[in-house]
Amino acid sequence: MAAPDCVFNRTLTRSRPGPNKSSSSSPAICREVLYVVDLQRYSRDQGFSVYFPQAVLSGDDLYDVTLTDGDCRLRVTLDPGLNRLVERNVLRPGSSLRNASFTPAVTAQLPACTGASVDGDSYRLVSVELTGEDEDEGLRRFHVDSLSWFGSSGPAGPLVPLRANRSVFLPLWNNVDYSGGGWRAAPPTEEEEEEEEEGARRPAVTVSELRDSFLIGRRGVARGVVHHQLIVRIINKSHLMYYGKRDQNCECPYKAVLEACDRTGSVCVVLWNSVCVDWYRRLKPGDIIDLRRYRVKRHFLAEPDDIEISVNSRNPAALISVLPESSVSPEHLPPAAAYSFWNSKELLGRPHGVVCDVIGLLMFSGRPERIRSDGRGAGLLEYHWLRLEDGSSNQPIMVKLFSTSQPESHHKLHPLSVVVCTRLKLIRSSDQSAVFYLTNTTYTQVYCTGLGHHSEMSYRKLRPVRQFLRWLRSQDDGQVLSRALIGGFFIHPPPPVSLETYLKDRRGVPGFLQGAELQRGVERLCYRERRTFCIQAAVTMVTYSRRGEEDRCLFWMDRASSLCSSSSPCLSKSSPLPSPSPSLTSSSSSSLLPLSSTPRSFRRPPSSSSSLSPTSPSPAVSPLDQRPGRKSRKRKQTQPPPTKRHPFVTLQPENNKTVILFEASMEFLETRNPEEEEEEDDDDGDTSSFVTAPHFPAFPPVAVETLPMRYDHAHKEEQAVAVEMGGAAWGGFEAAIDEYYTLRLRALSDGVSVDVVFLPHSSSSSSSPPLLPHSNTWTSILSHGAFSSHTPPPAPADLIGMATQLANQRLVCVLEACHLGGATTELVLSRAFPLTH
Repeated sequence: MAAPDCVFNRTLTRSRPGPNKSSSSSPAICREVLYVVDLQRYSRDQGFSVYFPQAVLSGDDLYDVTLTDGDCRLRVTLDPGLNRLVERNVLRPGSSLRNASFTPAVTAQLPACTGASVDGDSYRLVSVELTGEDEDEGLRRFHVDSLSWFGSSGPAGPLVPLRANRSVFLPLWNNVDYSGGGWRAAPPTEEEEEEEEEGARRPAVTVSELRDSFLIGRRGVARGVVHHQLIVRIINKSHLMYYGKRDQNCECPYKAVLEACDRTGSVCVVLWNSVCVDWYRRLKPGDIIDLRRYRVKRHFLAEPDDIEISVNSRNPAALISVLPESSVSPEHLPPAAAYSFWNSKELLGRPHGVVCDVIGLLMFSGRPERIRSDGRGAGLLEYHWLRLEDGSSNQPIMVKLFSTSQPESHHKLHPLSVVVCTRLKLIRSSDQSAVFYLTNTTYTQVYCTGLGHHSEMSYRKLRPVRQFLRWLRSQDDGQVLSRALIGGFFIHPPPPVSLETYLKDRRGVPGFLQGAELQRGVERLCYRERRTFCIQAAVTMVTYSRRGEEDRCLFWMDRASSLCSSSSPCLSKSSPLPSPSPSLTSSSSSSLLPLSSTPRSFRRPPSSSSSLSPTSPSPAVSPLDQRPGRKSRKRKQTQPPPTKRHPFVTLQPENNKTVILFEASMEFLETRNPEEEEEEDDDDGDTSSFVTAPHFPAFPPVAVETLPMRYDHAHKEEQAVAVEMGGAAWGGFEAAIDEYYTLRLRALSDGVSVDVVFLPHSSSSSSSPPLLPHSNTWTSILSHGAFSSHTPPPAPADLIGMATQLANQRLVCVLEACHLGGATTELVLSRAFPLTH
């Protein structure tokens, strides 16, 4: 029963249609502020056209949204036309909404869906405005779980989708993990012990007997249900496989594959549909299971004479139970799972494609990102990078870890955890034989400290694991902690350092984009989607900044680009940029404007001759042009006043004790007041490398997600939440790198300008692979993507002074784009190769 003051009661009751009547012609608009409690995703089915007859199909996903006004809750379905708000993480749990428009569902048209309301309290959210209120403070004022549901919008039992015949939800960001409380961590208790035997258990049939009976067509095995007890050990466990399709109404379209064996052979056991919900989380490699009432089928992916065992919840309803080893007769005890652990030294000589297991100390945990799977418009696969060390060599073990249907384990992958990854495949770069990484197979599993995994697994007794543990006990906590990193932009393997090799890797088809094409490609990115783009461009401006002090910087501008004419497209400062809405204010390296859906970092060439705006400075105070040999002079400016700066974190010397790293949390960050800043400006010698320009060119600051953080063991949970998909703000943690460059590129094809971040200091972080030596000129730095690791990097003032080398240079620029949510898109320049002809 809804509270009397419930906003939904006042807004929606009068718009509710009567039984078997069409809905009102105009939607009901809620003017008050509402908060998003939860978002749940699922795939549409055959009933989609009934619920959304006029919807323009843009994908297979539907979203149910739980809203509250502080007095009651309401579950509604998001109109498919608004899906883009979720896909770009604009609409998310905690968002505050205003002017939400609801359309009631028509009771007579509701298909037989277990989650649909039958008495008319079912609504569709057709339009909404985001208010921009503090998301962290909004929902904290309410005890959401204790709020009543409006009308009959609440579920009668477990939450199920409102607009599709599905029994489970999908995770918001991938199709591999499970989502929701319906996935059981403990096994069902119904009938699984109904025929418990006294004494040691013996199987009624073996794997080899099943295979032989099936192949010769023995009745009861080849055509019917097998009731004979089969006892096998799970050797490998696949990730969940979702096969839901828009033209099917399967309630739980999941399957998972277990590789199992007994003393006579191995076989694949396939869990189907709701059996996955009941048993997937409970079963793990090494378990001994008892199977009854299953079907034997031909294994469609293996040899013609191989079989698989099909375990379903009906036709027939299979019986599964987990057995302790002591309950199985010794002569029928299945063999233990075999592992193939290789250390980093052994991996150096292994060929491409081999499968192995690894154990290591996690030193770098990258931010989760997503890439498109094979095929145009295919689903997004979530992954993140891990850097493991095991002490056997100076070469780290790099793992590109995709989702393994173990969300709890992935959330616990903090630096300084001991991580075991099984069934990984080695990928070796063709042009860099020494560079390799490991990535998932179908059966990859990950285990880490903090969840009690290692004590349950049989690998803990193996010699390679014991050797690693001896090395681990010899390490100094402080020394290891000083190198631990989390999050930030990361690329591996490193791209080639020559244009010829780069084009060869792309099979001679570089796919150069025009500036407008690049802009459209960036606009199409979904949340945390990562893509690589390539354009031919010229550099028209370079700035050097430090995070939190963007109002003081060094910069160089190509004079030819600042004196543009109608026949020469260039950056125009006379065209003001529209401001984003308050709820989507951007603070990134590449900002997307929600009103026009145009990235602020993209600037089209002017259609007529342009000049500086009326408020532009006179030539006497125009932006400083740094030339080689000219030192930067600090100018004291009274107008305009400097912008307020964020707390500044100073990088510690290498010989500092690690206790400083423990204290480098957000509550120990020191904020400087203006008086202290003025005094330090007079005394600090480093400020000579900065120039405060009275009218600094409009560059958005680097996104905090772009710079890796130093691992803070005292606040590891907060850091993990900040880095994960849909996480909170990253502010308050120490960045491993606080210096960055911003380059303005002008596409040679159509003159569109784009601002990109360049991170040449990233080679100094422990997560980056070693780089080849080079001369530290602009050409070599851009080709290698970083400073030379064999010589000290040039001072920022010197490098900006050398930027004149870039004037009139035609470059092939490789850009890494990643949408960071809301109005923020990251564009990082990873390589730039000069065009010699």
